[in-house]
Amino acid sequence: MHFLAQLAAFATAATVVSANTMTFVNQDDTPRHIVFTPSEGYQPVNSVDVAGNGQVTVDIPTSWIGNAYSVSQGAQDAPGMLAEVTFQGWNDLTYFDVSAIVNPNDHVGVKQMFPATEMNATPKSSVSGCEVFPCNTAYYQPDDVQTVSTKETDIIITLGTPSNVGSRDVESQRVSRNFVLGKF
Repeated sequence: MHFLAQLAAFATAATVVSANTMTFVNQDDTPRHIVFTPSEGYQPVNSVDVAGNGQVTVDIPTSWIGNAYSVSQGAQDAPGMLAEVTFQGWNDLTYFDVSAIVNPNDHVGVKQMFPATEMNATPKSSVSGCEVFPCNTAYYQPDDVQTVSTKETDIIITLGTPSNVGSRDVESQRVSRNFVLGKF
C-alpha cells in the first residue's frame, strides 16, 4: 500500500511539473474579463477576471489548443485581439501568437505574449504582439508567418497599456500559423 501512495504522489508531482499556464498581466487600472475559446474537440477553460494592475495565472490542460481574449469592464463581450496557443504541439513545443485577424482595432486588450522566463528581459527574444499597435510582430493575415515557438509551457499575456509604453521592434523566430492550429 505504501508503494501505491508513493506512486500516486509521484504522478501528482509529475502532473504539476508539466502543467501549462497562461498568466494574464494587466498593465493598467481597467478590470478585465478573460474568455477562453478551445479549438473544436478540446477541453473548455473557465473564464477569469483580472483586477486593474493585477495578474491571474490559469492552468491549461495538456496538449490544449485554443485562444483567449480580454473584455474591459463595461464593454460588450466581443472577441478582440486573440492570444492563440497550442501546448505540446508538434515536436512537443508550445506555439503562440497575438492575432489581430478578428478585430485589429482592439488596442486595449491582449497586447503581447512571451515565455514566462522572458518576463524581465529587454528586449524579449520570443514575443508576439505589440506594446503599440500596429507592429510587425502580430498576426494580421491568415498566411502571416508570425507564430512563435518555445519549449516553455508557461506563457505571459499582457493586457492594457502601461503609462510608460514606447514603440520598439522585436524579431522572434516565426513559423506558419498551422502550428498554432495543430496542423503540422
